[in-house]
Amino acid sequence: MTMGLTQEDLANRCELTKGFISQIERDVTSPSIATLIDILECLGTSLKDFFNEKSEDKVVFGKDDVFVRENSDEGHVIRWLVPNAQKNMMEPILIEISPDSRSSVHRPHEGECFGYVLKGAVNLVLGEKKLKVKKGESFYYAADASHYIENQLSGDAVVLWVCTPPIF
Repeated sequence: MTMGLTQEDLANRCELTKGFISQIERDVTSPSIATLIDILECLGTSLKDFFNEKSEDKVVFGKDDVFVRENSDEGHVIRWLVPNAQKNMMEPILIEISPDSRSSVHRPHEGECFGYVLKGAVNLVLGEKKLKVKKGESFYYAADASHYIENQLSGDAVVLWVCTPPIF
């Protein structure tokens, strides 16, 4: 970000020494805030713009990005499909539920949940209601009641489950 300036050119413009500029570049020393502001002004930018650099967010995630947690007590495996999704507005997971097992029970919260059954069938339990959802079917609900999914069949069930805000 030196705009083609040598260390000496930048030092002269900022009324600093070439050695001090060299130390900053080599991360041997750090400038004071006032000196940093002077350097940035000489480079044609501001403190706000310098620290407001936009980073390219990752858009595509692969198998190496997936975080897996097995809950053998409840008989399910959760795969977080997007790393650090807790910082996002929604959190997509794949949950594999063993026969006669269930997901964790989630308390009522603001937001919504969506699920799509990829394999098997599950019961979606919303408060006092129990709804059967089969392979190829989906569910969508406001999360204003306690909720969980259970597998009462003899084979595994796999569900793509997305909640907002993140709860898993």
